[in-house]
Amino acid sequence: MPDEPRPPESRGFFATGGRAAWATVLAVPLLLGATAWLVADVASVRFRRDVTRMAFNDNLELLENVKKDVGASADTLRQVMSVATDAASDRPYIVISIADHRLWYKRGHEVLFTTRVATGTGKFLERVGGQQWKFETPRGRLVVERKDVEPPWVPPDWHYVEAAKAKGLRAVHLERGKTLNAAAGAVVTVSGSDVVTRYPDGHEVPFEVHEGQEIRVGRSLVIPPYGTNQRKYFGTLGSNRLYLGDGYGIHGTDVPTSIGRAASHGCVRVRNEDAELLFRIVPLGTPVYIY
Repeated sequence: MPDEPRPPESRGFFATGGRAAWATVLAVPLLLGATAWLVADVASVRFRRDVTRMAFNDNLELLENVKKDVGASADTLRQVMSVATDAASDRPYIVISIADHRLWYKRGHEVLFTTRVATGTGKFLERVGGQQWKFETPRGRLVVERKDVEPPWVPPDWHYVEAAKAKGLRAVHLERGKTLNAAAGAVVTVSGSDVVTRYPDGHEVPFEVHEGQEIRVGRSLVIPPYGTNQRKYFGTLGSNRLYLGDGYGIHGTDVPTSIGRAASHGCVRVRNEDAELLFRIVPLGTPVYIY
């Protein structure tokens, strides 16, 4: 007796679904594979981002641990450029080696210009109260945000603390609206945009300052308020600067003998003629890789 036909629901998924069923089965592993690739790619991008961030934030201990985990023994130009997509394009970029005290301006793998530089000393400065500064050039990827001609240097507080320490003085902030007693009944105060000596008869004489010649009142070295003319030094940064943000830049110097050494407080110094050349040939937005 021949078998009776089975109802459709008993024939199975592939018998009733036909091509759609097989397409579904084949699509599942492809979808899983694509998902795995996407997760791996995202993880790789995050890893490169985190390593760059650790380097930029000077978290060297954590960076060393990561390097050991991936089998890397030392920072090299090849490692830095492995995450520099600009190296594979026609977009120009700058690479700076802190260890070699050298700058390269490149397009792709072509070196357009190279010169020696001075970088941060890596030293610490501590003031009363526990505040501490580390004078080190930041690592990672920065960008040329601005190009300056004859840029004034606006010294941070650490400059005055360092200068006072070198002269055996104490650093004192001068606030607007306040006075510091000087000799013969005079006072030091802020008048408009100047820090001045105001004499008993009312006449005022602005201070002339430059690096190494700060305002001194008795045993105190005065920290002028921001925005005053006495908080600006001209000539210290040379003729030109490529500003990289957060107070850092590539600029000229009034101490050319410092080039090729760890001598700055964090900025990258070049000779004035090199600063002028970089000012002319480096566009705004140029990436700067420091390692």
